[in-house]
Amino acid sequence: MAKPSKLSPTPDAAVRTRRAYFDCKFGQLHVRTAFPSTGGFDEHVTLFCLHPQDGSSRTFARFLPEIATGRSVYAPDLPGFGESDPAPSFGPADAARAISDLASDLRLRQIDLLGMGFGAAVAVELAAARPELVRRVVLTRLAPVDPLPAMKQECLILRLKLGAVDDAAWSKAALPHARFVELAEYAEDLFDAAPKTLAKHVHAFLGA
Repeated sequence: MAKPSKLSPTPDAAVRTRRAYFDCKFGQLHVRTAFPSTGGFDEHVTLFCLHPQDGSSRTFARFLPEIATGRSVYAPDLPGFGESDPAPSFGPADAARAISDLASDLRLRQIDLLGMGFGAAVAVELAAARPELVRRVVLTRLAPVDPLPAMKQECLILRLKLGAVDDAAWSKAALPHARFVELAEYAEDLFDAAPKTLAKHVHAFLGA
């Protein structure tokens, strides 16, 4: 009988989820965590999930058990959101510094990033500032920003159905080397509505 692939979540995989606080230069970050049943052995690169401006780490509550079958996952409340202490500004640069502090506190040499909305802007900021830390990036609901910080990492963009708004032309111009996955059948709450579908796309892109 063939062994299940590490890239594909298995139905009986036991994922442990919990919440914790970590120190950063702006105070404390409240973080939801999820760990695979392997206990840390033979894990893939750790993934950080960054929420939109109208959300918190709770945005990923149903997604974490699906994506953490082969890697540790951290979903922080960004500074000033949820239960985290505020930064001097609500901009993506300060939030990126807090996530950088979190990665350093965890002694992680490399991480992958998944960002949605404001979290996508934070992911791009951190990827551009610390290319040695950030390996790959997954983005959705990235708002048009001019100029967009230049990042060198492989990037996957999950495109949603957002009514009359279509940012495909801007996204493809700003990130010409990104891969695109069309998820037009889902609205903005896709991490709650379709966590298994999303996990498959993210697993396939992030690989090992």
